[in-house]
Amino acid sequence: MNKRQKIIRKGIEAADGLSLGISMVVAVLIGVGIGYFLKNLTGIVWLFWVGVFIGVAAAILNVYKAYKAQIKSYEEFKEENRYKDLKNDPKA
Repeated sequence: MNKRQKIIRKGIEAADGLSLGISMVVAVLIGVGIGYFLKNLTGIVWLFWVGVFIGVAAAILNVYKAYKAQIKSYEEFKEENRYKDLKNDPKA
């Protein structure tokens, strides 16, 4: 792998991590917005907190989905020849 490919790969990994953080913030903000809208629409204060809870739950779901995708990508490496020696190594 040449220097340019390494730089591109690091940029992609950084963007992937950044997109997870942004999706968490956006999920919470959308939940807060929904809660605020429902509170103003109905006058019931606790609906704001329901919206906050929905936003936080959506953010946690985003993290879980990213975790499952990462595990799936690591599973692809399990059967490659260059990693089979590490699978049986007790120190690894």
